Amino acid sequence: MTAETSQTLDRGLRVLKLLADTDHGLTVTELSTKLGVNRTVVYRLLATLEQHALVRRDLGGRARVGLGVLRLGRQVHPLVREAALPALRSLAEDIGATAHLTLVDGSEALAVAVVEPTWTDYHVAYRAGFRHPLDRGAAGKAILSARQSPSSDPGYTLTHGELEAGASGAAAPLVGVTGVEGSVGVVMLADAVPERVGARVMEAAREVAEALR
Repeated sequence: MTAETSQTLDRGLRVLKLLADTDHGLTVTELSTKLGVNRTVVYRLLATLEQHALVRRDLGGRARVGLGVLRLGRQVHPLVREAALPALRSLAEDIGATAHLTLVDGSEALAVAVVEPTWTDYHVAYRAGFRHPLDRGAAGKAILSARQSPSSDPGYTLTHGELEAGASGAAAPLVGVTGVEGSVGVVMLADAVPERVGARVMEAAREVAEALR
């Protein structure tokens, strides 16, 4: 038996998803076409979402995601972090390097979970909350590689010295997790990443993705 659902709520959530997928916002007419409903319905949906700061309209009348979504998003990070920690701990201990989960935050990469190995004499100090441009460092570049080839296996990304002199990184993107764009990786003090690390990072990324589905 199919559970009873709310058509209005469903439409409102679809509006948010459509707006989240565009950088330029959408007009009422565009939303009406994409939702398959008349403009009056769209106006009502937007008015309700605006009251909760989930949607805002610019001077040109285009609807965009509102700042209220950020408040909801902050509550997601602890849940994602908790789900990722077992795989990150295993990765850090296995490789002997600092492991991290990085998520997209606007145009930046944001480290939301970091685990350091317990048995090494030294390792890279990498902290949760660290931000960097998406096009610098293995974590961000792995995410960008997944954007460029969403239908294929993006593999892993290696970098050296892009975020910290003398440090090398390896990262693999999270694949198949609805609403989450991120990567799992390691950073180490080395001139180059050992060959086995790439495959191990990809394995950890798959484990985290499974935990988040």
